[in-house]
Amino acid sequence: MALKGKKKIEEVLTADFYSRYSGLLALSNLAIMIVDLDGKILYEFIPSPDFCKYVCQTDQHTVCPACMGCMNGGQEPSFVCPNGLKNIAVPIQEGDATVAYVIGGRVYSHETEYQKYMLEIPKLAQQRNLDAEFVAKTCSMLKTAETEKINAHEQLCTYIAQSISRALTHGVKEVSMQSIEKDMLERKIIDLEAKNNSVIVNPHFLFNTLNCIARIAYFEHAPKTEELIYYLSDLLRYNVQNGESLHTIQAELDNIEKYLYIQKARFQSRLQYSINVPEHIRSCRIPNMILQPVVENALIHGISPKRDGGKIDIYAENHGDKITIFVVDNGNGFPKEVLKRLKEKENSGNSEMGLRITDKRIKQYYGEAYGLEVVKSDYSGSTVSITISKSLIAR
Repeated sequence: MALKGKKKIEEVLTADFYSRYSGLLALSNLAIMIVDLDGKILYEFIPSPDFCKYVCQTDQHTVCPACMGCMNGGQEPSFVCPNGLKNIAVPIQEGDATVAYVIGGRVYSHETEYQKYMLEIPKLAQQRNLDAEFVAKTCSMLKTAETEKINAHEQLCTYIAQSISRALTHGVKEVSMQSIEKDMLERKIIDLEAKNNSVIVNPHFLFNTLNCIARIAYFEHAPKTEELIYYLSDLLRYNVQNGESLHTIQAELDNIEKYLYIQKARFQSRLQYSINVPEHIRSCRIPNMILQPVVENALIHGISPKRDGGKIDIYAENHGDKITIFVVDNGNGFPKEVLKRLKEKENSGNSEMGLRITDKRIKQYYGEAYGLEVVKSDYSGSTVSITISKSLIAR
């Protein structure tokens, strides 16, 4: 970018830009920056995630190759990077010439969030000469946003780019003509934030309602129904809170026991289960929701199809710095085609995807030596092992 062009952008931004758009910028928490044609970051209004800064970008002052490719390729304003993050790149123009870009976003949508759990953390850390734990932490802090919010953020980036373009082409005073458009966009973002806040309240409403129903069951002398409702409430609360934090194995087992208890009310005598994990292992820590996909797969695809049902056994062994948790069922085993896809890591259905993502999450925390493995699968049932590092998670 020519020095003259950069100076003209500086003049626009130091005029009344910040006072004019501070309200809009305060309403968004997704990255917004101005980048020159060489990829150098000129201004960072809302910082990028550390994952982008330290893992993806060439350096902290230059955007990643994916953004450069979009800028040079003249693609659509929004694009998904190789790591699954939604990005926005809107050109700033002086007349007919592009002089810079507004880059924004850097967030997962619900459609791409699964890629977050499939990132190869040890490999990324080695490539950038970074500590794997640091890379895993930056990955866990990446946000996921609703499609509506991403679309509103794209409109915000477009609006800022157009404002600067008009100021460069026609002078700073011309920007004031956009005040009505600015007010409309600001109102839209405020409405969207209000909607998001109402969504946040909904889980609390659900828990309170379930607890209220449980109390009614108590007064109606239906203790079994009361207990099931409380278990369901606890299960939902565990699933929606602290999605990326580490929990004790005890907490994970408590959650699984509630899940199996509820399922037993459905399957009755067709489902039996046991949990045998030594006490000294239960205090160690593990990413949450690691056991759920494995146990659910054993129940739905192993036990459920059998006329007489079956049993699920969960036990654990400690070998040095490794802890291995086994989920064993005496169901029908994995279908051959499913087992083949799992071993060859091919694209698969939802249940298989759940196992693959679980494996990736474990490797993301502990490295390639750990993870999920189908130890056995035949007509007599399946055994799936989950191996984690004791030394890394007992801190």
